[in-house]
Amino acid sequence: MKKLIQNGMIHDAVNAEPYAADLLIEDGKIAAIGTNLPVPEGAEVVDASGLQVYPGMVEAHGHIGLDGWAMGYEGHDYNEYNDPVTPQLRAIDAINPFDEALRDAALGGVTTLCTGPGSSNVLGGTFAAFKPVGTCIDDMVLVPEAAMKCAFGENPKRCYKDKGISSRMNTAAKLREMLFKAREYMEKLDAAGDDPAKKPAFDLRLHALLPVMRGQMPLKAHAHQANDILTAVRIAREFGVRLTLEHVTEGALIVDELKRADVPLAVGPTFGQPSKIELKNKSWRTPAILNAAGCRVSIITDSPVTEQKHLRFCAAMAIESGMPAFDALRAITINPARHIGVQDRVGSLEVGKDADIVLADGSLFSLQTRILSVWIDGKKVSEER
Repeated sequence: MKKLIQNGMIHDAVNAEPYAADLLIEDGKIAAIGTNLPVPEGAEVVDASGLQVYPGMVEAHGHIGLDGWAMGYEGHDYNEYNDPVTPQLRAIDAINPFDEALRDAALGGVTTLCTGPGSSNVLGGTFAAFKPVGTCIDDMVLVPEAAMKCAFGENPKRCYKDKGISSRMNTAAKLREMLFKAREYMEKLDAAGDDPAKKPAFDLRLHALLPVMRGQMPLKAHAHQANDILTAVRIAREFGVRLTLEHVTEGALIVDELKRADVPLAVGPTFGQPSKIELKNKSWRTPAILNAAGCRVSIITDSPVTEQKHLRFCAAMAIESGMPAFDALRAITINPARHIGVQDRVGSLEVGKDADIVLADGSLFSLQTRILSVWIDGKKVSEER
């Protein structure tokens, strides 16, 4: 069914200034944006006079659906503690579509999520990008394997201190070892061509790393401390693989290096007090500083560390700390969409993109603002609350 949202103030995450316009939805996509659009026959008309129209927000990094609402240790599925190197694991095989946190995310205007393994493992497996509505993850997913999680710093050391990792050096060494093996495995496969007799013995872990080695999927590197961030950059350069950086807590200490690296940065979570040494320098000023330097910045909740529905308030805190409001909007819409490789479908209000739309009675960044309606793929998922 066609829908026409009329007379709203459009914040499209493309143009810095909002503008009054109509928005036509057809077959789950944005079909037109303009003033005084004709009402198609049989279309549902939504009067958005006095309301603000935003793109659905995008979370670039979290564990929602794997560790979420009322799960506790017994219910979580985001860390595998039996082996520090598990690239063969896939978030899509564990995401629970009935996690109540997904419903809260949708009601809060977060319409695309990227979720996956935690940071206990040097290599943890693949993240999936998906929409938070549905009963079967195969029908909800945008990209089933969007990135390969790797981790540096305190977590692998803590989780595997009795199983072979007690230093940052060994964490880096184990990652390098797997990348060397994966490169050799790829080269043998390529050299074998169609001759099965020449192919190397199948190895599920190395096979899972082939998209990384071929540049089809980035390493998604958990790194808080400045030295860990730079180790991730160093290893990615060494093997010529794509990289995104997650958390980037001490990014403000190495701004010039991150600008030169020119990789996507997902900054957060920043609510709450530092719970370990590598978080001691976390600050709401970090996304503002990195953004001002020209870095590609997304703001994340790392849900459930911060509830997913509070993503907009994380952006609001960055604004309070010096980030321009338009840049903060982009940091929770189009920037994270690019970070996870789904920018052709979501992250901005543009013709041809998915009709993921948020209607609010004020600025997204105000505590007083109510989110009145949310559409995902052109279907309303919330009513006025």
